Amino acid sequence: MSPALTARAWLRDRRKLITLLDADAAEPPDEKAGPARRATRTSRLVRRPRRLLRRPGLTMLSLGLADAAASRPPWAADPEITETVIALRRLPATFDGLRIVHLTDIHHSLFTPLEEVERAVYLANHLEPDLVALTGDYVTFSPAYIHPVARALGKLRARHGVYAVLGNHDFQVDAEEITRALRSHRIRVLRNSRRPLRAAGETLWILGVDDLWWSSDDLPAALKAVPARDAKILLCHNPLGIWQASRYSIDLVLSGHTHGGQVRVPGFRHLYRSKLGERFVEGWNRLNGTQIYVSRGIGKVIVPIRFDCPPEIACLRLRRGRSAPNPN
Repeated sequence: MSPALTARAWLRDRRKLITLLDADAAEPPDEKAGPARRATRTSRLVRRPRRLLRRPGLTMLSLGLADAAASRPPWAADPEITETVIALRRLPATFDGLRIVHLTDIHHSLFTPLEEVERAVYLANHLEPDLVALTGDYVTFSPAYIHPVARALGKLRARHGVYAVLGNHDFQVDAEEITRALRSHRIRVLRNSRRPLRAAGETLWILGVDDLWWSSDDLPAALKAVPARDAKILLCHNPLGIWQASRYSIDLVLSGHTHGGQVRVPGFRHLYRSKLGERFVEGWNRLNGTQIYVSRGIGKVIVPIRFDCPPEIACLRLRRGRSAPNPN
């Protein structure tokens, strides 16, 4: 490989390899099905990477790589564990000090091997969370990755359980199968729905909505029968959900989707950007009375690297009290 290739050229050179490996890992086609059905499955595997690779504005990179798709890349590192205290005025006293571990954008694929997912799960469990929040994008491109990533995430342990929502990549691959796979490993997948955490006569609500890009979200349905006075935490893959969340007086939103930018080269635009601006690309922020935490996530898409943007496991400690003002 030339020592200086653009990310677009490097990916074009390996597109056939990615497609073939995804196809080999997938379930074999049904021999009883007709040729038209088998052709549809094959073409689906081929078209999805191409559609994503045609996105404009990919950052130009200088890559001196041997074969990142075939082995663990040398730049792979453990996720950074960040710790953030978030004060919620309506948080019940019983849940003061609740520790939430937030994982998002796993993107199990050739770019994010299962070993990296399992390592993230191990580190998350080491934090001894009270609750684990998963905010979508568990796989990329191929349904072959669904059950392996579900098994890995099924090893997460938390006193109040593991809660999940789906992201845009999950809908692109197979939302229903991902839902079934996660639920089979005791992960509570919230599809425009809610679950109460109750202790000592007090309640904290965990809400979850489907992906905004697919117009599948329904926050009013998730809020059905939830008392307006109760504290509410919303899991929403896309941070754009904070607009509607603030109108419904949600206390805290947990999101991903942006990867924190993933590739952040000085003088260039981030690979991922938010329509809400730089405020909502990563970390803590707020809109009116609703707070949000956007995690950089675990995995990688489009290009198989992160640059100046390490993966993240967010450890959030909830405290009862007044929240911080808007950042400058």
